[in-house]
Amino acid sequence: MSDNYVIKMYQKCLKLPLGRKLFSWVVSKKAPYFATISPIVTDLRANRCEVVFKKTKKVQNHIGTAHVIAICNGLEMAMGFMCEASIPKNLRWIPKSMSVEYPAKAPTDIRCVAEVPADAWKPGNLAVPVKAYDTSDNIVVEGTITVWISEKKA
Repeated sequence: MSDNYVIKMYQKCLKLPLGRKLFSWVVSKKAPYFATISPIVTDLRANRCEVVFKKTKKVQNHIGTAHVIAICNGLEMAMGFMCEASIPKNLRWIPKSMSVEYPAKAPTDIRCVAEVPADAWKPGNLAVPVKAYDTSDNIVVEGTITVWISEKKA
């Protein structure tokens, strides 16, 4: 078992009925904007996080697909929890920018993934690749969220 506090909390929740939903609800209370998409963290480990959300009326746009801003919210959540679950204890991170493209419409529920290699954690800019998939595994949004990595003050 990891000694990272986020992964420990996630693994503890997985032992409970509806553990993924419980974990996701608790973390959405800490960062309330994430609650707007009713996300569920389905995979959380060092250097990888996956978040899913349903294409409900509240996240749809005028053409009935998942709105790209809702998808970006899911991508940012996946990136943030991946960072918290992965960053070495002597470092800290903060998001700096996001760049995304929309290669396809998003007609279904959405799966957001953020993943970096294990050796990515160094001071400076870290470009985190993010992708959002529909239920047929088509990429509907992809891009990069750049985070600034710095040493923690002593």
